[in-house]
Amino acid sequence: MMGRILGVAAAFVVAVVALVPSAASARIVRVEITRTEPAFDGRSFGAVGPYERLIGKAHGAVDPRAAANRMIQDIQLAPRNATGLVEYVADIEILRPRDAAKGNGVLLVEVVNRGNKLVLRNLNDGIPANGADMNAVRSAGDGFLMEQGYTIIWFGWQADLVAGNNRVRLQAPVARNPDGSDITGIVRSEMVVNAPTRTLPLSAGFFTALTHTPYATASTSNTTPFADGFLPTLTVRAKENAPRVAVPPSDWSFGACPDIQPATTSDTQICLPAGFQPGRLYELMYRAKDPIVLGLGFAALRDVGSFFKFERRDDAGNANPVFRRGQRAVTIGTSQSGRFIRSYLHLGFNRDERGRVAFDGAMPHIGGGLMPLNVRFGHPGRAWGDQIDHLYQAYDFPFHYAAMRDPITGRTQGILDRCAANGTCPKIFHVATSLEIWEGRQSLGLTDPLGRRDVPDPANVRSFILASTQHSPANPPLPTAAPFGSCVQQSNPNPHTWAMRALLTELVAWVKDGRAPPASVVPRIADGTLVAPNQVRIPAIPANAYGNVQRPALRYLANHNPLQVLDYGPDYRAGDSSGVISVEPPRQGVQSYGILVPQADADGMDIGGVRSVYQQAPIGSYMAWNVGRRDRFEDGFCLFQGAFIPFAATRAEREATGDPRPSIEERYPNREAYVAAVRKATEALVAQRTMLPADAAHLIRQAQTEGIRLAP
Repeated sequence: MMGRILGVAAAFVVAVVALVPSAASARIVRVEITRTEPAFDGRSFGAVGPYERLIGKAHGAVDPRAAANRMIQDIQLAPRNATGLVEYVADIEILRPRDAAKGNGVLLVEVVNRGNKLVLRNLNDGIPANGADMNAVRSAGDGFLMEQGYTIIWFGWQADLVAGNNRVRLQAPVARNPDGSDITGIVRSEMVVNAPTRTLPLSAGFFTALTHTPYATASTSNTTPFADGFLPTLTVRAKENAPRVAVPPSDWSFGACPDIQPATTSDTQICLPAGFQPGRLYELMYRAKDPIVLGLGFAALRDVGSFFKFERRDDAGNANPVFRRGQRAVTIGTSQSGRFIRSYLHLGFNRDERGRVAFDGAMPHIGGGLMPLNVRFGHPGRAWGDQIDHLYQAYDFPFHYAAMRDPITGRTQGILDRCAANGTCPKIFHVATSLEIWEGRQSLGLTDPLGRRDVPDPANVRSFILASTQHSPANPPLPTAAPFGSCVQQSNPNPHTWAMRALLTELVAWVKDGRAPPASVVPRIADGTLVAPNQVRIPAIPANAYGNVQRPALRYLANHNPLQVLDYGPDYRAGDSSGVISVEPPRQGVQSYGILVPQADADGMDIGGVRSVYQQAPIGSYMAWNVGRRDRFEDGFCLFQGAFIPFAATRAEREATGDPRPSIEERYPNREAYVAAVRKATEALVAQRTMLPADAAHLIRQAQTEGIRLAP
């Protein structure tokens, strides 16, 4: 597999040499559109009309000598073309109004999530919850983004993705030693499965599964030491903090061992004949070879944004298919991609090679922490769970956009230090769910590192915490019988859509027209809505069978996701989340950062933050945390899942169950009472500027015609 990557890298380096000008610079040198077609079967969107979908590639060239690029890990060890530039090729897809004059003059550039397109799902209501359909851009839902006239651009930035499912990818070169020999290094691969299996790719984590290209092992023997004595190891444990138990070398191998077939040797797979089991953390330590220059993904966002925003045509004379004088560019990304945007800004990439601002606005969504992309043998597909992926590089200091001193490391930093120094910071709306506070350490983006005081946002930043929401809302109908996935309780369907639409609209108005943005809406230490986990007042919700669904009693364990300084060795630069890792697993510091969580109301829901219509006119308790069931990391966080526990239908049912929360009939004695609650909630959200008036009117009509709803 690595051989194929090397072949692809060599092929695209040769293919674009003739297209690169003699003057070294970093930019998109050629845009190749291979297909143009009507979007959404020719559907027309209000005054904007129909859209077109363009598919192709953007060929980029980066000068490794330029100050803006020198920090890219291993850029000096990447192959160069005849003019000394390092090349990459990014997949691109574009949705544009067929009549450009009817667009709104804003390029909305989505940083895809592991190659997947999410922005339509996040902002257009009614998109089917089908990953293949979303990546194929088959449905526009209610067409919100199209009716607003946005031009949407997707581009590839992640170079370790496997092709398939219409994922948008980046082709980037492999680094080699100056003498042409393989670069090797230690790799720690945490493996988790949902069902028993005997063979896995070496990259098979919870999030990376079968979609990420593994780093090949430098040796397929797990019993012959390297010259320095290193031997690969495989361990297993039941929880993150449980002791690692060694799996004997005789019980596993580098290879594939499918059922009923003989085992074969492989440098990108692992065989465990006894089978990998769900609810266990397997950790492989091995010496890998051929690191991809992953940090070029940051250059790709910069160069793609700058080209489509500023340039009329590329170096080969091809027209920029979305050029419009004076247009603005906003980048948006969800989860992994939100962390990418924060790291992109932290490393100073928003200044292009001519000193221009690539993006005027940025909207990192559910993306606290930073992105371990600019790392030799990095794992950008990993995350930050309290059980799964706990020890990957997702939360190096700095945590906050504002500069401050970290008393643990002694560093003084902020995420915007570099762009503030040269005047290239965008206007930023940072949007997160409260699950990111409970499980993802998001409180560190609101407070000082020890969690003792609130820290205000810089003038160009606004932060919004979507109260009582999980990482991505559950899709109704919810399961009606246990097991509820890997969780003890049903998941939380409280949506992000309505707030996201309003906040994007407000960000664009700030970027385009200079209209003052709304104030940040977050829980705070000062008003008691952001507290230590053991201070949260969660009601005692008993076991129940509301709606004929059996649920256990709610157990609040004061969980949080602790964080200490992680030491990956002397060549890892924690202040930039960059460098070379030589210590795995990392050494953990003693002192912990101050992780706080939202305070709860009498129903168990968050008090602080943007409180949705469904939270203000609830039919149950929406909570941003859940715990794992008995055989799935029991009592740890159920990764990325919140909880929903409905109210009793009647007072009699509530009293018979012993539930302290008022029932549906006690809250809404008739439909008019429910509609009044929805109207009051929407009015408050519109006044807060976290809901659009048109969406408020839609939800009121929905309540009038359909009555009580779980969620969209």
